[in-house]
Amino acid sequence: DGTAAQPGDGRVLQRVRDRGRINCGVNEAVPGFGFVTAAGEFQGFDIDYCRVVAVAVFGDPDAVDFRPLTAEQRFTALQAGEIDVLIRNTTWTASRDGSEGATFLHTTFYDGQGMMVRADSQYEELEDMGGTTICVLSGTTTELNLESQFQARDVDYTPLSFEDNDGIQQAFQQERCDGWTSDKSQLAGVRSNWPANQGGPEALRILDVTMSKEPLGPVVRDGDTQWAQVVDWAVIATIQAEEFEITSDNVDEMLESDDPEVARFLGQPVEGEAFDPGLGLEPDFAATIIREVGNYGEIYERNVGEGSPLALERGINALWTDGGLHYAPPYR
Repeated sequence: DGTAAQPGDGRVLQRVRDRGRINCGVNEAVPGFGFVTAAGEFQGFDIDYCRVVAVAVFGDPDAVDFRPLTAEQRFTALQAGEIDVLIRNTTWTASRDGSEGATFLHTTFYDGQGMMVRADSQYEELEDMGGTTICVLSGTTTELNLESQFQARDVDYTPLSFEDNDGIQQAFQQERCDGWTSDKSQLAGVRSNWPANQGGPEALRILDVTMSKEPLGPVVRDGDTQWAQVVDWAVIATIQAEEFEITSDNVDEMLESDDPEVARFLGQPVEGEAFDPGLGLEPDFAATIIREVGNYGEIYERNVGEGSPLALERGINALWTDGGLHYAPPYR
């Protein structure tokens, strides 16, 4: 009926289905993760995961409305029911889990806070940055991490806070700050898109230091276990698909697999009937996700991987079988 799903009423999935679209809270200013192209299209890693959820529920990657939110707006919008799911480079922390009325789900990207400086500066590590001014987003875990890290090193600094990245970028270009701190993935995205008239990506340098742990992933409101499970298993399906080596190119071929685990995962009959885990989704939802959006590796590579402008190595975002942290619970 066009109304937002209400927080904590246990009926989000039905309300979303009645509306015919998912309201997904996103970023619009972080290349590689959530940004708007010159043509006005939303693209990025997080944007693709909004589409993953839309496919799980509707079978259609376009059945989603993207709602751009600042860091300070995001939890208010979630609590108010203005969005059904938040997929916007948001760190899972104890206080957010406990006091924001939020349920954090399966991590999609393991990150860490970094520091970006001008390439021609003398800064090589945080200890070199005494007396500097550091630009940081307000309303983020980044502010607290920044204070903790500099205090632990007994380094004096001046924080300069902004509500959005546009404000930070303008200040950085005006040399009002010496460093820009944020998640390393976000800094890599900003660097990849740095204006040519400001020297392009080569004008910036990201220090080696990692200042924190930043597990990023989808967030829903507390109070609706079914909706949380829907979003969770939609994400998990992309990870399991990569482990099974199921891609958007071979998924239809894999429907004929003799492996009962693969057949079960793709919603094919095993011993006479398709497996239904009771999530409220079609038995073949995973196959549809992979066909329409891709597995985790495909989503990673096209948005932030070595073939993209960000050129991020998989590292800890590899599968557990390749030494990374991504591990899917059994689908059975």
